[in-house]
Amino acid sequence: MEIALSIISFTLAFLLSIIAIPPIVRVANAKHLFDQFNERKIHEKIVPPLGGVAIFIALSISTIISMYGTGAGRLRYVLAAIILMLFIGLKDDLIDISAGKKLAVQIFAAAILVVFGHFRFTNLHGVLSIYDVDYFSGVIITVFSIVVITNAFNLVDGVDGLAAGLGMMCAAFLGTWFFLAGQLIFAILAFALVGSLAGFFIYNVFGDKYKLFLGDNGSLIVGIIIAALIIEFNELNITDKTGVQVDAAPAVSFALIIVPLFDTMRVMTIRMMQRRSPFSADKNHIHHRVFYFFKKHIVVTSVVLGMNLAIFLFALWLSLSGLSVNYQLTMILMVSTVVFYIPSIIIRISEMKKSDDVKQSKRELFFRLFF
Repeated sequence: MEIALSIISFTLAFLLSIIAIPPIVRVANAKHLFDQFNERKIHEKIVPPLGGVAIFIALSISTIISMYGTGAGRLRYVLAAIILMLFIGLKDDLIDISAGKKLAVQIFAAAILVVFGHFRFTNLHGVLSIYDVDYFSGVIITVFSIVVITNAFNLVDGVDGLAAGLGMMCAAFLGTWFFLAGQLIFAILAFALVGSLAGFFIYNVFGDKYKLFLGDNGSLIVGIIIAALIIEFNELNITDKTGVQVDAAPAVSFALIIVPLFDTMRVMTIRMMQRRSPFSADKNHIHHRVFYFFKKHIVVTSVVLGMNLAIFLFALWLSLSGLSVNYQLTMILMVSTVVFYIPSIIIRISEMKKSDDVKQSKRELFFRLFF
C-alpha cells in the first residue's frame, strides 16, 4: 500500500501538471500576464511566469488524494505556507512588491511551519559543537533556515529547468529516504513535488506554444517545501529509530541544496564587497557563469545539476567515513568553493588577457579573479 500511494502521488501530480499548464498559458496570454524584463534576464521572449500555479494545483490535489485514510496531520500547515508563497510570489511576478513585504510574508509562513506544524530544529547534531537547542533558539534558527532556503531557490531560478531540476533532485532523495524510514506522509509530499515539477520541466525546457516560467510563485513554493522536508529529515536522524539513519545529516542536507545555498552566499558576498546591496541584481550567479560557455539553457542546467549531484554524492560518501559533522561541512565547503569558482576564474583570466591589463597590483588581480 505504501508503494502504491507513493507511485500514485508522483503519477497523479505529473499528469495534473501536464494537463493544467496549457489552459494556464492560454489565460496568461489572453490577459497579458507576463513577467517584466530586467538586466538579469537571459531569455529572448516574453513567457508567462505562472509555473507555481500549475505546481500548486498538481501538488495539492495529488497529495490530498494520495493521503486518503492516512491523515494529513502536520501537512495542512505546509499547505498553508505554500498558499502564502503562491500569492506573494504571484503579486511579485505580476505587480512587483518591495523586498521588505516579501520577506515579512516569508517569515510569517515560516512561523506557521515552526509554531503550528512543529517543523523545528531541536538538535544541531554537533554543528559548532551544539547539540540540543532550547525552544526559543530552535524557533529562531529554523525560521532563519526556512527563509534562507526559500530565497535560495528563488535566486537560482535563472535558466530553464534549473530550479525545477534542483527541486526534483532534492525531493527524489528525500522522498526515497522518508519512504524507507516509514514516514509515508512526507514521502507522498516529496514524490508529489517531483511529479508536479517533472510535468512543469517538460513545458519549461522543451515547450514552445505552451512554454511557462516557474516565476517567484513557483520557486518560493519549491523552496519552502524543500526547507520543511530537510528540517524533518534532520530531526528524524537525531537518533537511529528509522533503521536508515544518515550520519552527519546537516552536512548531507547542506550538500543536497549546495547550488542554491552556496551560490546565494557567494553572490551576496561579492555584492557586499563591491559596496552594493546584497539584494541588488547582477549576473554573478553560477548559471550566468556557465551560460558564458554554453548558450543553451538545457546544457547550462545539466552542467549545474551535475555539479550539485557530484557534491551531494561526495557528502554521502563522507557520511560513511565516521568523521565529525564539522569536518564534513568544512570538506564540502572547500570542494564547493573550488567547483563553483572554476567558471569565474576562467572567465576573468580570458577577460584580463583580452584587455592586456597586466599592471595591476596583486590585490586587484585577486579581486578580479574571484569576485
